[in-house]
Amino acid sequence: MKILKKLGLLKKTPDKVKLPIDDIPEAVRDEYKGAKQQSFQSQRTWQVWQLLVMGAIPLIISIGVHFQLNQTLDNSSVPQMKQNMDTKIVELSPTPVEKPSPSRSLSPSIQERENILGHLPYKEASWQELTPVFGSQNVKLRLSAAENFNVMADAAWSANIYLVPLSGFRTLADQKYLFFEVKAKRGEETSQRAEVSAPPGYSEHHTGYAIDIGDARMPETDLKVNFENTIAFQWLQENASNYGFELSFPKDNPQGISYEPWHWRFVGDNHSLKTFEEARSLEKEQQTQN
Repeated sequence: MKILKKLGLLKKTPDKVKLPIDDIPEAVRDEYKGAKQQSFQSQRTWQVWQLLVMGAIPLIISIGVHFQLNQTLDNSSVPQMKQNMDTKIVELSPTPVEKPSPSRSLSPSIQERENILGHLPYKEASWQELTPVFGSQNVKLRLSAAENFNVMADAAWSANIYLVPLSGFRTLADQKYLFFEVKAKRGEETSQRAEVSAPPGYSEHHTGYAIDIGDARMPETDLKVNFENTIAFQWLQENASNYGFELSFPKDNPQGISYEPWHWRFVGDNHSLKTFEEARSLEKEQQTQN
């Protein structure tokens, strides 16, 4: 406006100021046009930025939600899923077991059956089915087996013989310790350890029907072959069957298990007979062949 005044191109009227555009020099018009275009471009640029910002906000929010979801999955679901998968792998992985050494004598019948180094599989009894036997609160058997052992022990006591309950029901954890940890401490081979102890899941002690018996007068023979020289063992050989008990692993048994004169099992009712049906059938086959 100042430039127009200087050039005398502004004419004042009572109502308004008229701008005779045609009379404005070309240089002034170009300056005015340039300023107007610059203003329009600035406004256009601002509008573009507004559009970009408005479009970016939903994108930023979407990215944030996606990131948060991934974080949640990484911190909770994925590790849990991995843990579950690892657990399944551990559960399904077979336990490596050495094959029987040539020195072990297994009957053809036991080789055809499911077994580990001669030991047959047995289910673990529940705690509700167990009760302590007379003489030890720590030695437990199924009710029928415990009652018959108590009667048998009482009859032996009347004959001046004192039967000592050494071991009864064992859990899988108990048997795992006796087999693997004792084996490691003694530096035994797996097949060697299997001759005197069953792998977990394959012990008669899991059933609640098996019991190891000692002689109170000769504790040095506990769990040893020379227990056969005690009067307690001699009495058991003559009388145990009257109370439903039998020797589990006699000499040269078809399962190839070492002779255990202290290990007896109860077979005095239907359930116990069914539990040891497979083991007893092996013995009958052996007797028939002999």
